Amino acid sequence: MQISLLQLASPDSEPVEERLARVDRAVLAERALRDVDLLVLPEMWTAGYFSFEQYVERAERFEGPTLAAARGWANALQVFVHLGSFVEVDDSGRLHNTSAVIAPDGTVVATYRKIHLFGYGSRESELLTPGDGLGVGPVAGPATGITTCYDLRFPELFRSLVDEGAEQVVVCAAWPAARLEHWRLFTAVRAVEQQVNMIACNAVGEQQGVALGGHSRVVAPTGEVLVEAGADEGFTHADVDTGLPRRFRAEFPALADRRWPTAPNTPMKEYA
Repeated sequence: MQISLLQLASPDSEPVEERLARVDRAVLAERALRDVDLLVLPEMWTAGYFSFEQYVERAERFEGPTLAAARGWANALQVFVHLGSFVEVDDSGRLHNTSAVIAPDGTVVATYRKIHLFGYGSRESELLTPGDGLGVGPVAGPATGITTCYDLRFPELFRSLVDEGAEQVVVCAAWPAARLEHWRLFTAVRAVEQQVNMIACNAVGEQQGVALGGHSRVVAPTGEVLVEAGADEGFTHADVDTGLPRRFRAEFPALADRRWPTAPNTPMKEYA
């Protein structure tokens, strides 16, 4: 599978309409995307993740401009598009951090509302409502799970995706540069422990004084980093072996060896 990760900046000074138009031009002008199976964008690239004061103003319905743009790219390029995420307003007026994957024919094959909302130096958990469901769907063949940024710190979510059949997982993010080594660590650990291809797309630039880390990457279930971007805007391409997770699970069946403790806590003195 040919994958393209598009790192994007969302500068505070750029109106959302201009950002959408700029990204639309960049995507349609990228000739390499004609041979790509999956295009992935970062978290909250339309609204700007750290632009908390603008969340209400920049919120959109699910069938809004971000989804429409992604549908246009999917159709024009005949690729699957993970649109990153956007601020969605639901019928009750609640806001969510929402992702979707669109097939080349325009069908939405997977959706996800971010479950783990960030609160450390962020107002996301104050302003948004967490989701409560998994996002898994077929993407150019393999079952693919979708997660968002802070979710990387919660391995049980990724294990749930694997239990639903996921053999690869996409994470879109607005991960700060200050914790770049955590980004590298968690994307690698999730790939190895869940025996999946991990496809991780991060934002770049600066928002509200916060520098974003970039370094979008793809990690194989073996722990091999197939590609890692730098800290600038632009496309990064990778060739991913979608059959590797299944082969590696058969060769090294860690998932099949899982056990759950059933006995109560055993005091240390019983081991004396």
